[in-house]
Amino acid sequence: MELLLLNTAAGLVPLYDESYEEKRKLKLGQTYRAKIVKARNPEFHRKYFALVNAAWACLPEKAQAKLKTPENFRKYAEVAAGHCDTFYSPRLREYVEIPKSVAFDAMDGTEFEDLYRRVRGVIDSLLAPVLSPEEFDRILLNF
Repeated sequence: MELLLLNTAAGLVPLYDESYEEKRKLKLGQTYRAKIVKARNPEFHRKYFALVNAAWACLPEKAQAKLKTPENFRKYAEVAAGHCDTFYSPRLREYVEIPKSVAFDAMDGTEFEDLYRRVRGVIDSLLAPVLSPEEFDRILLNF
């Protein structure tokens, strides 16, 4: 169980409804161990996925057909941005790149901001034939 908590004068309180629901599962009077780690900004995490979803919506149909899903597009953009590991695929008999995790516990805020910047660069390059970065920014405001 992982909760996002806000430290207040009254103690740690769940930050979002999902965290509150998870906390409700804990039995009163029981002792629990917790590892406290400063969370990456969840709003920036949402902004990242809005960036990816907006870019997916702006991709030409031909590119969407090739990538098939927004999730595949996200992975494609992350690999293109260099956020990947390389491993040998015995089925393909070659080295392939797979995207690293973007989970909260996989990278800190600084690393995530760098990933955002690099993925944004990939997206701007992909959309260049159809949209300028400024036009994409206006579209992004609605996501």
